[in-house]
Amino acid sequence: MILSIEELSISSRDRTIVDQVSLAVREGEFMALVGQSGSGKSLLSQAIGRLLPPNLHASGRVMFEGSNLLERKPKEMRALRGSSISYIFQDYQGAFTPFRSIGGHFDEYQKVHGEKSSALRKKRAEEALESVGLGAELLRRYPFQLSGGQLQRASIATSLMLSPRLLIADEATTALDSVSGHRVLELLARKQAETGCAILFITHDWRHVRRYASRLAVMKEGQIVESGGKHRILDHPQHEYTRQLIDAAPVLSRSLKSGLKEAGTE
Repeated sequence: MILSIEELSISSRDRTIVDQVSLAVREGEFMALVGQSGSGKSLLSQAIGRLLPPNLHASGRVMFEGSNLLERKPKEMRALRGSSISYIFQDYQGAFTPFRSIGGHFDEYQKVHGEKSSALRKKRAEEALESVGLGAELLRRYPFQLSGGQLQRASIATSLMLSPRLLIADEATTALDSVSGHRVLELLARKQAETGCAILFITHDWRHVRRYASRLAVMKEGQIVESGGKHRILDHPQHEYTRQLIDAAPVLSRSLKSGLKEAGTE
């Protein structure tokens, strides 16, 4: 396992928001974390990288490559974030400063992680943009000059530039239209196949789970109520809450929920 979350709880002064959650992500897999808004999915993802707001406290263990991230020093976490662990957030526009060019963001990102050669930083930035289907000329542009889909792809290029072992995508397509969202997820799946990184994909959209995930976990009110292989959970859910979520999702074909064909049908 590249990531093992063990009995993680997240609490404020007066209540527990995430309660004794255990979850594992395997090397190179596409793991989906599903649940309604307010179930604790995003807080769980933030706790992995120690990005919780100061009024919240995390306890338990978050094991990444054999080390408990909750015990790492802030300086060590800053070095890990962006290099070994990267994030793609729902608010991709918030990842870019309006008065800094796209190239300036890529350059600063690499400087923070120790790359001193300006020529190498520029070359790597160009390659990162090209890897997500964007031209190097966008390095000279500013965030407001890019479309939403272009800016999200630029955000993905930044997150993958230093070849992280784990990519956490928190509702990465929620702010995009369905076509742009599909393109972003196709891109993530392709980049995962190329680099071998593991992806923890946080979503409430079962269409994306069905198409891209290999395993999934279902979260309700701060707890994991069910986890396992995609086909088993989508076709034979054990928990009533999981069944309710699946039944409420759009049905686009007559096949099983997971996309497998029903036995005896053409």
